[in-house]
Amino acid sequence: MNATFNNRDPVYLQVVRYFKEQIANGNLMVGQEIPSRRELAATMKINPNTAQKAYKEMEEQGLITTERNFPSKITRNENILQSVREELISAAVDSFVQSIRPINVPIDELLRIVQEKYSQESSKEGL
Repeated sequence: MNATFNNRDPVYLQVVRYFKEQIANGNLMVGQEIPSRRELAATMKINPNTAQKAYKEMEEQGLITTERNFPSKITRNENILQSVREELISAAVDSFVQSIRPINVPIDELLRIVQEKYSQESSKEGL
């Protein structure tokens, strides 16, 4: 588990986002066990209380389930898993739109450029 933390956002929320990204890209699967809070803290080099807070947040959002003395697992709720992907896409698009809006690029030109860049990045990954 490799995550880079910024200084703007609370670390526990960055951990939650990391898990969401891992779920969205298929690295964490439905029902998969995740590390214990202590293991996560050690692996990510964060305070155990921060890991605990991240797990609590993920439980409240329904991303993970924890039953008594068993390891926490990624939810089996397909609606929640689909909403994670949509949330990440929406946040990225919102950020992009806010940054590009002041330039007043016509939408057809913008879409063409986005398609070209996306294709370029996809072909780089395929190398």
